[in-house]
Amino acid sequence: MTERTEPFSDPQAIAHYAEGPPRLVPGFADLQRMTALLLAERAPADARVLVLGAGGGLELKAFAQAYPQWSFDGVDPSLEMLKLAERTLGPLAARARLHAGYIDDAPEGPFDAAACLLTLHFVAPEQRLRTLSEVRRRLKPGAAFVVAHFSIPQDDGERALWLSRYAAFAVASGVDADKAENARVAIDARLSILTPAQDEALLREAGFSDVALFYAGFAFRGWVAHV
Repeated sequence: MTERTEPFSDPQAIAHYAEGPPRLVPGFADLQRMTALLLAERAPADARVLVLGAGGGLELKAFAQAYPQWSFDGVDPSLEMLKLAERTLGPLAARARLHAGYIDDAPEGPFDAAACLLTLHFVAPEQRLRTLSEVRRRLKPGAAFVVAHFSIPQDDGERALWLSRYAAFAVASGVDADKAENARVAIDARLSILTPAQDEALLREAGFSDVALFYAGFAFRGWVAHV
């Protein structure tokens, strides 16, 4: 993975991190709920789950509350975000092992399921296939993998249109218009956003099968795939 962008090392941004995703990602809570349901389709009651990009702990908490017997290994390059994840989990933190780093720093598993939410757009295109392949290598046969991130059509000005819609949704959710515009500009310049077709092709090239779209929210897409 590449290094995360500046807000993930900014104490002020980290302190207010939990306020962001619900205002920026359409149906954020439902995305987490759907992800847990998709992972549970093939996971045992006492599943061991890998969460890549676990800083902040929002999805860890949602999964842990939904499935009381699951245990987790969460990986994130930001130590401060991992500390926030531990605080977010509270007493649920006893069921999670948090690892600072990237996919190579994740335990070998094998895991019963894996999720990577709102993270892969931080990974450079040339490194994304390897990241996906390393996730797959750590999963048991038949295990589910759920991924969701920025993914938009990009022909004939479509990229600009979808990112403007992202900013419009943020403003409609209560984000200051100037901050939403600054975020749009930063995302356009810094993130490695692929098209939905490219994202699906990478999942298949990494060895996943049954790749299926389950979520679309303006500039975000989510897929479930299996080993």
